[in-house]
Amino acid sequence: MANIIAIVGRPNVGKSTLYNRLTESRKAIVDDFSGVTRDRHYGQAEWIGKKFTVIDTGGFVQGSDDVFESAIREQVLIAIEEASVVLFVVDVTTGITDLDDEIAHVLRKSSKPVFVVANKVDSAKQHHDSAEFYGFGLGEIYNISSMTGSGTGELLDDVVEHFEIEEEDDSELPKFTIVGRPNVGKSSLTNALLGKERNIVTPIAGTTRDSIHIHYNQFGHEFLLVDTAGLRRKSKVNEDIEFYSVMRTIKALEDSDVVILMLDAKDGIEAQDINIFHLAEKNKKGIMILVNKWDTVEKDHKTAKLFEESIRSKIAPFSDVPIIFTSVTEKQRIFKTVETAMEVYQNKTKKIPTSKLNDVMLDIIEKYPPPANKGKFIKIKYVTQLPGRSPMFAFFCNLPQYIKDPYKRFVENKLREHFDFKGVPIQIYFRQK
Repeated sequence: MANIIAIVGRPNVGKSTLYNRLTESRKAIVDDFSGVTRDRHYGQAEWIGKKFTVIDTGGFVQGSDDVFESAIREQVLIAIEEASVVLFVVDVTTGITDLDDEIAHVLRKSSKPVFVVANKVDSAKQHHDSAEFYGFGLGEIYNISSMTGSGTGELLDDVVEHFEIEEEDDSELPKFTIVGRPNVGKSSLTNALLGKERNIVTPIAGTTRDSIHIHYNQFGHEFLLVDTAGLRRKSKVNEDIEFYSVMRTIKALEDSDVVILMLDAKDGIEAQDINIFHLAEKNKKGIMILVNKWDTVEKDHKTAKLFEESIRSKIAPFSDVPIIFTSVTEKQRIFKTVETAMEVYQNKTKKIPTSKLNDVMLDIIEKYPPPANKGKFIKIKYVTQLPGRSPMFAFFCNLPQYIKDPYKRFVENKLREHFDFKGVPIQIYFRQK
């Protein structure tokens, strides 16, 4: 079960600064991928050994003032429904505004844990001022300064108490999740795989159910398909569909072994797809990319190759992932999708014998040793695969601190070349021997 913290509040109270502090990414604005930054409002975080996803709702609201308030309200409702914990951020320097009151009113009806976070508390006087927020009737006030980080530790200590315990799933079957933006064809793919129309009708309008596991067992392949499509009929057309689908996707993604990222051939890979890709990569999930509606694209003999190159350049540096061109409506390469997902799963769970690993890798390292640093030579003596749910390798050497990223990438590429980890993120550690 994914634990999700949603940060809500009106504009300019410091939601993004708090988000950056929690996810330790002081690079929400400056990121390696051009054009991705403005859309990157969800990330991984960890506190006292508990992992969780943080969502900054501020990044999802656009529009004029009147649209703005209803959009913020809509998001607070979605956050209450989907998140494990809601952080309601207010600004001590301005006190309670009408919009704060409005948000508090919505939150009071919630059964989810809500933490009122008074931000910009930098002095004793402001500590005193924050007492007015008790007027919301939402319990304890947490005084923090998201700029300096003061108070965030105490806040997180209490927040993680409300997380659900991660349950180990006893099912041995691989779990595959189809993710992607609305209308790329996720439901159609699910239906095509199962060979029947499945329209899920929820008994009560506007309620959600968590993702549904569908058992697939045909043509010699058996797995669970984590279905997130069609889980809820939208109560209003103007609901913030993008924000909603992000919340849904994160939950499903954390529940799967292999993520099938579905794109629309006409749109290519967009910022939100790249976010989902990197989130899957950070979560160490197997990943494959499915380009749907390929039948609608004007093609010549180079089209697929160029399209593929464009995708790989946008998801770099981790680009060793299978890309399949398909048309679900024409039933093109549906079965290839299943086979590829199974291959990625096998790559994710494979264990390489230590003797074989050392034979291959030590030979390569001898020919291309790490560059000497400050006149010191680095000797790598032994390599082994560590136990875990995704491939991790430890290289034992005399001076691990001198090994730089380019050499790590070189080693990773050689591992991929010789042992086939297509579609799977690899972790490499250099340790003192």
